[in-house]
Amino acid sequence: MKPGDELPPLSIPITRTLIVAGALASRDYQDVHHDAELAREKGSPDIFMNILTTNGLVGRYITDHFGPRAVLRKVAIRLGAPNHPGDTMVLTGTVTEVDGDTASVRVVGANGLGHHVTGTVTVEVTR
Repeated sequence: MKPGDELPPLSIPITRTLIVAGALASRDYQDVHHDAELAREKGSPDIFMNILTTNGLVGRYITDHFGPRAVLRKVAIRLGAPNHPGDTMVLTGTVTEVDGDTASVRVVGANGLGHHVTGTVTVEVTR
């Protein structure tokens, strides 16, 4: 791995099941993540993905690329446009820095509304 290396994109269909299952798995029972009617009452067009699910998907993207010896040392993300059912999020990444077995990867997850997630992941890949 070297600075400038690009990870292949990963397309993730955003389904109701993914949104609700992610919220339940992370014990986030906010109604906007599982009840479309209440989400609309609060100003959202539909339910939307929580940050913990997004964090997990970003981690999966990195470890799928770097393999079973990859260890996430730091994940720093920021949410933007919400992920709603029926959309697709495409994750992309670029290695920005390498120090021995450790790399920093800039990650962007975009959907039909714009950037859902941006951030940096520090990953260690032991040999």
